[in-house]
Amino acid sequence: MIPSTSHTFRRMAGRILPVLVLWTCGMLAETIDAQYRAQVEQWRQQREAGLKADGGWLTVTGLFWLKDGDNTIGSDPSNDILLPQGSPARLGAIKLESGRATFTASGAGVTLKGKPVTEAEVRPVGSDALVAGPLQLLVIKRGERLALRLKDNNSAGRRDFTHLSWYPVQEDWRIKARFIPSPSPAKIVFDTVIGEQESSASPGYVEFERGGATYRLQAAAEGRRLFFVMRDQTSGKTTYAASRFLYADAPQDGSVILDFNKAENPPCAFTAYATCPLPPPQNRLSLAVTAGEQKYEGSSH
Repeated sequence: MIPSTSHTFRRMAGRILPVLVLWTCGMLAETIDAQYRAQVEQWRQQREAGLKADGGWLTVTGLFWLKDGDNTIGSDPSNDILLPQGSPARLGAIKLESGRATFTASGAGVTLKGKPVTEAEVRPVGSDALVAGPLQLLVIKRGERLALRLKDNNSAGRRDFTHLSWYPVQEDWRIKARFIPSPSPAKIVFDTVIGEQESSASPGYVEFERGGATYRLQAAAEGRRLFFVMRDQTSGKTTYAASRFLYADAPQDGSVILDFNKAENPPCAFTAYATCPLPPPQNRLSLAVTAGEQKYEGSSH
């Protein structure tokens, strides 16, 4: 008996349709994967641009702990805070008294918040930057101490910067983790590269699986985001030895997305004058996180 045309068509459709479905799903997955890769690559470009920008971490060239009384500033070797050659011999002085830092200019050419300044309190916040030509001077607080951070837009680190190095984007390193909130207000304590300890509020932990094992990281609160300081089995080999940083959006429905493709080096990878936190013991993973930022080739740290 010769099969009917409709019967033959149904048989052919039964064979072709699954193939079309698989092909369509494959094309869709490939499109989503391409979009994700493009998004991560764009983020990486923005990170590099931020490092190279005026006032970026590549411009940080000094850290000076302030003593009580006057702290003179200038390029003359007699100053307490030494500026690069070509800067004014005597820019001014910062007087530290009762935990307050007051700047007095020795001449014109220094601005604070875009306005010329002769005398003003300089608070340890990012917006209170003294600017003199290519230089920025910021008061920072670490523990109970105040220091002056120097940024130079003409720094050798910025001038000689080449590029960042990354592992290839791998979507399986974008991991959905379970969020475990702290049962009561909690802190996470960090040692730092300058010997101080810092603490931050900790909303809880994240737990994730990789290769059949379960891993845990404790989060610090960073505004509305979660902040992780971590070390893993690539540290000191293909990635920066001290740590890497990872940020994540706030938990949703008990979950947090950990995108290790965006794991980044701390500022200490680019300058010896940063005060980076070190990973607490609970954030030192027995796992090789082969994703994210690798060692900076220009780094000597």
